[in-house]
Amino acid sequence: MLILQLELWLVATNTYVVAPEAGGPAVVIDAPPECFEPLTDLLATHDLTPTALLVTHGHVDHLGGAADFVARTGVAAYFHPEDDFLARRPEDQLRVLMGTVPPGDYRPPETYRELSDGQVLDLAGPRLGVVATPGHTPGHCCFYLAEEGVFFSGDHLLAGSIGRTDLPGADYETLMTSMREKVLPLDDAVTVMPGHGPSTTVGRERRFNPFMGGY
Repeated sequence: MLILQLELWLVATNTYVVAPEAGGPAVVIDAPPECFEPLTDLLATHDLTPTALLVTHGHVDHLGGAADFVARTGVAAYFHPEDDFLARRPEDQLRVLMGTVPPGDYRPPETYRELSDGQVLDLAGPRLGVVATPGHTPGHCCFYLAEEGVFFSGDHLLAGSIGRTDLPGADYETLMTSMREKVLPLDDAVTVMPGHGPSTTVGRERRFNPFMGGY
């Protein structure tokens, strides 16, 4: 299994490419603004053809480059409909996060395919399970590559931290309920690939993440 990673845009969002091997189809996870050139360069380096774009949630640093990527590659974007209200107002998000709207095109794709909890996506060889984890946003989803023991956690779980819950639609108790019911039951050895920062494991976060006390 091939898992490639890029840190992109102003807030160093992790974008992932998942493929069975070089020289074939691949799934992209998250598309921050200005992602097209570096992402397509990475795909070309490994002779990969994108078949789908999976988006963990509707924040602009994960979705703001999706319209451009979809339009120029022809792939379908997938995200949860509960985050549509965020996706449709990227400028409002930018004003909250940065106090300004940097130049750029942050529009979401005009159409997208809806994700739902428990769905299994077989789009490029690897079977990715959809794990709905509301809290950071109402429609936040993680993606679980169970056969490889890899969990793409978006902004739900980060190394030593969790996603922000002070933004529109976020809720701390909801996030921690999702954590307790959907993430912490995973095996300690499962690798966590977050939306920002370094990778970690479920076991490491269970033991050392300060937000996990009592869980």
